[in-house]
Amino acid sequence: MIWFYRILFLPVLVVLLPYYACRMWRRGGYRHDFHHRFGLIDRPPPKRAGMRRIWLQAVSVGEAKALGPLLAGLNALPNTEVVVTTTTSTGYEILREKFAASVLKVGIFPLDFWPFSRNAWRRLNPDLVLLMEAELWPEHLHQAQLRGVPVALINARMSDRSFARYQKVSGVARWLLGQLREIQCSSASDQSRFIQLGADPGRIRLSGNLKFDAAAQIPILTENERTALRDELGFGSPVKLESQNAKPVSPLVLLGSSTWYGEESVLLEVQQAAVASGLDVRLLLVPRHAERRGEIISLLEKQPLPWHARSAARQSPLPVSIYLGDTTGELARLTQAADVAFIGKSLPPHSEGQTPIEAAALGLPLVYGPRMSNFRDACRSLEDAGAAWRVDDATSAHLALIALLQDPTRRAQMSAAGRAWQAANQGATARTVAALQEILK
Repeated sequence: MIWFYRILFLPVLVVLLPYYACRMWRRGGYRHDFHHRFGLIDRPPPKRAGMRRIWLQAVSVGEAKALGPLLAGLNALPNTEVVVTTTTSTGYEILREKFAASVLKVGIFPLDFWPFSRNAWRRLNPDLVLLMEAELWPEHLHQAQLRGVPVALINARMSDRSFARYQKVSGVARWLLGQLREIQCSSASDQSRFIQLGADPGRIRLSGNLKFDAAAQIPILTENERTALRDELGFGSPVKLESQNAKPVSPLVLLGSSTWYGEESVLLEVQQAAVASGLDVRLLLVPRHAERRGEIISLLEKQPLPWHARSAARQSPLPVSIYLGDTTGELARLTQAADVAFIGKSLPPHSEGQTPIEAAALGLPLVYGPRMSNFRDACRSLEDAGAAWRVDDATSAHLALIALLQDPTRRAQMSAAGRAWQAANQGATARTVAALQEILK
């Protein structure tokens, strides 16, 4: 099987190279330490006698952000050192900024081709390899098998799309899963799917979702800090409404959290309808990919409300109705300026969804589309807790958001429910680290 993969790798890479080259050019940052992608990661110091080295691979920005509690737990293990790699340039930037001082080495994961993977393995020389969520690289797993190094898949999940794909190549799925010492699943339904794909039930355990613990580590803004942030965004000026009491009313901030193509237009329509109804609603757009800024700016230029882009300056020079958070790594802080959140990549034709966990933990009432397949269990429990509102399409999203913006009582109830939901689901980090300690014995 591995030789078939090796033979196919190069022609497939050549076919896909224009696509990935375009992504690299658009997103930027790929030149930095590009040699790591060929396995030429700078060598860490040699292992000291009795030390055990863990190689943790966190593929993307979301996984990189969730590493804080896990790394603290791994570093607390006796005679243990950790090397962390990631695949994306933005993930690498976050790892270097947040965790370089707390791990032995931060690097970029190599292309999964025989010589590149072998280079990295020889340089890093791990005793245990950790993969996160659904990342199964055949050459990486084979190199571990050659060396007798155990591999654990942690925070494991299986999206609807991945599950359907693996079912079509069930033999490949069994081969990949058979090389894992342990699979620590984030939910019971994920556990069931891995078993259906051929994983050994004796090697699977339910540990919970690490992102719940990571959400608990988000620095919470004080009321004064939140006010300063809203001022920074140009949302600080209250509007005096013509009402019986004539009291100033602070603006309501609607957050588009990790939005994808088409969803910004829906949120702009919601804002315009809310304003027309007499509400002072400001819109904070934080797209999943900052390189879409040009496309979104073109959209903003076609509507009448004043706006500002964070990439031009963090401080909005004037009070604005719309703020585009087109930067990376600031979503958790910007989220705390909002009153209601729409979770992106959830309206058709999108179906996988972005994480709702951080926004719920920060107390925002949530609205998202019909198929949050990457977070189906978390979303189901959020809805059961009364912290989130699932809608069918753009029209129902519009109606739900308007209803929430008009209903302070329901917003307060959903906010409290979200915070309680997050607190009740903590503990995955401790369970994960305890299981890994057993492997290292």
